[in-house]
Amino acid sequence: MTPRRVAVTGIGVIAAPGKTRTAFWEALCAGRSAIRPMTPLPEGSIRFANGAEVIDFHASTYMDEKEADLLDRFAQFALIAAREAVTDSGLDLTAEMAARTGIVTGTSAGGKTSEDREFYSVYGQGAARVHPLTIARTMTNAGTSRIAQEYGIVGPSYTVSTACASAAHAIGQAFWMIRQGQVDAAIAGGSEAPFSFGFLKAWEAMRIVAPDTCRPFSRDRKGLILGEGAAMLVLEPLDTARARGAHIWGEIAGFGMSSDAYHLTQPLAAGAARAMRAALADAGVEPSAVGYINAHGTGTLTNDATETRAIQEAFGEHAGRLAVSSTKSMHGHALGAAGALEAAATLLALHDGVIPPTANFLEADPECALDVVPNVARTASVEWALSNSFAFGGLNAVLVFRKTGLPKQ
Repeated sequence: MTPRRVAVTGIGVIAAPGKTRTAFWEALCAGRSAIRPMTPLPEGSIRFANGAEVIDFHASTYMDEKEADLLDRFAQFALIAAREAVTDSGLDLTAEMAARTGIVTGTSAGGKTSEDREFYSVYGQGAARVHPLTIARTMTNAGTSRIAQEYGIVGPSYTVSTACASAAHAIGQAFWMIRQGQVDAAIAGGSEAPFSFGFLKAWEAMRIVAPDTCRPFSRDRKGLILGEGAAMLVLEPLDTARARGAHIWGEIAGFGMSSDAYHLTQPLAAGAARAMRAALADAGVEPSAVGYINAHGTGTLTNDATETRAIQEAFGEHAGRLAVSSTKSMHGHALGAAGALEAAATLLALHDGVIPPTANFLEADPECALDVVPNVARTASVEWALSNSFAFGGLNAVLVFRKTGLPKQ
């Protein structure tokens, strides 16, 4: 079977910069960071004060109380983003179509909000039992399973957990399934809700969270800022999408993976470069054709310098001509959802001809000698772009996107 080209016909987002795709993208184009003081915690209990939370979120706005009670915050986000993506796609999920549709989602932490609450009741308050829905709320596949129930999807559906590369791995796997004809449509992305006290204490112990804000590639960067939310994409064969007159946001053209086999928390430039080269080879595109990279760009000293070296290794002299920005400076590091939020941003950048900036940037760092699109979005017509996701444990995932289709009316 001839490999099929794969279109993205639906995008759904709920994140700190905005609770819809449109609001999210408008904030990114404006360079407006959603990093702010976190929901009040006991005074002095956490060394860092800021995060990128979805403020004023009430599950009851999107679902009834019974359903909200069944789902942890991360799974609620997954369902909300999937609903927007499916509606946006206009895909008719008949029983026949649902049997040929897959779901692949990513999450790193899963239901930490529920886990913290229930475990505290046992360890801290001496409760004899936890809520009977605790397992259902905390299981990492809860988002996938609830999306499947929503649309009656009975095709291959599963959840990927590879730390910060989870969503990118999920989208890449769904892309490959469609390209090879295993399914005729897919919902793919990631979700995360890490703002629970115990989990924040774990991040505090790593000493890599910034005390103020996220400044990727800036000389004075001090670390990452945690974020939350979800993004989901609807994928289908390009020919099918065109035949039904669907709006096409862009194409997924390639996917590459690698393992550093090096260290649990320290990145390796050679491993990241290997994933980028694999993705380009999978897409059948030369490095010189790429105009934009949505970087992993966490804002830590080590990561940003290492990613710079990886880009230079993978692209050679062309690295200096690339626009490279980190949208984590605005939506925070959403861990297992980060790759999905950044995939959405990359697609929208190609579609609209606007490169989102690296916000909060103050001073260039010689170790990050790239065009990082500091602070202000840039108008640019780009055909090919990469989205990088490099995870703890040295697991790397890179997606290649291509501009296709006409602007949405």
